[in-house]
Amino acid sequence: MKISSISNLKKLSRNIKKKILPGDFILLYGEMGSGKTTFARFFINNYEKDNKIKKSEVLSPTFNISFEYSIKDFIIKHYDLYRLKKEAEIGHIGLFEDTEKSITLVEWPELIKKKPKNRIDIFFKYTKDFNKRLINIKCLGRLKKYAFLL
Repeated sequence: MKISSISNLKKLSRNIKKKILPGDFILLYGEMGSGKTTFARFFINNYEKDNKIKKSEVLSPTFNISFEYSIKDFIIKHYDLYRLKKEAEIGHIGLFEDTEKSITLVEWPELIKKKPKNRIDIFFKYTKDFNKRLINIKCLGRLKKYAFLL
């Protein structure tokens, strides 16, 4: 799928929002600047808008490792694992704690060896001229049934 405009990325985030439930994960792969944090921002802001919550700035959690956003009766957790060097460090950041009460977005998830069952993997890639992005989406677990809709 080509994402040549911000509006296409917003639309994708809305479509995924309709399928995701607390307990599910979205793993975001791709080079720096390829759209991972922008997708996360649209996704989180869609929930905030629909729930009449003040829109958050949604920054990259690269230095903080994680940010949390309260959405009525659940939380969206946004992680960035870029600065982690070893898989063992994942156990210290709470990534897999209270997941049944949250939707979890993870940028740079390559260190996670045992990936959650119910997830959407989104792979962002630049085209050769760097003006557009290609996105490949893989739905797993209970989300597998939605793969053809995205």
